[in-house]
Amino acid sequence: MFTHPGFNPVALQLGPFGIHWYGLMYLVGFFGGLWLGQWQVKRLKALDANSPWRAQDPDDMLFYIALGVVFGGRLGYVLFYQPAYFWQHPLEIVALWQGGMSFHGGFIGVMLAMALFARRRGVRWLQLMDFVAPLVPIGLGAGRLGNFINGELWGRPTQADWGMVFPAVDRLARHPSQLYEMLLEGVVLFILLWTFAGKKRPIGAVSALFLLGYGSARFLVEFTREPDSFLGLLSLGLSMGQWLCLPMVLVGVLMMRWVYRQP
Repeated sequence: MFTHPGFNPVALQLGPFGIHWYGLMYLVGFFGGLWLGQWQVKRLKALDANSPWRAQDPDDMLFYIALGVVFGGRLGYVLFYQPAYFWQHPLEIVALWQGGMSFHGGFIGVMLAMALFARRRGVRWLQLMDFVAPLVPIGLGAGRLGNFINGELWGRPTQADWGMVFPAVDRLARHPSQLYEMLLEGVVLFILLWTFAGKKRPIGAVSALFLLGYGSARFLVEFTREPDSFLGLLSLGLSMGQWLCLPMVLVGVLMMRWVYRQP
């Protein structure tokens, strides 16, 4: 059994301003994805000389992706998790420093932002999503590491030898579910997508694999994660996160089947 180290969530204090670890993890995700995107451009050019991607495209995408993640993630949390509370406290919707982001909302936000970018850039939306999908796991993994540093989103009680006590919560050994998600959504999903995208695939196949991979990983890890106290478990004993992942898996299966049936 281990004990959570109780990290200081503030990485650097500059007078009245504090730089939080969680904010730094967002920067790791954005700029790590930017670096991978530049590498992706070269790799796809080597696979296909007619690849439409240019060296400046990842830089241009970053602004759209950041907007999609931040606004979509926040609005997703408001609508999916605590709509009644924010209906009564609308000014707190913009209080990002208080925490509260939803991956599924951020995902929808990025899809909409990429639709705008695809139209501006003159490429197919699914083709653009195939380009972006392998770059996402680095941000997911960094975000889960930020959750672990903050000691939030802890797991359910466990008897496993690697159980971890979160002193700010109670004295029970719990699953370090943040680390499970970092491993599955960050490391394993990245290896899977990066390898799969390293060969020519039908347009939409990489995006379909992302939906399948993330949806399945998150669905499984949710069995070890303590459900939100204000929601608990929903129908069939599943959490909100699991219910939001089921459509992702279903669409991923149907989409993979569809793209490989196209001429």
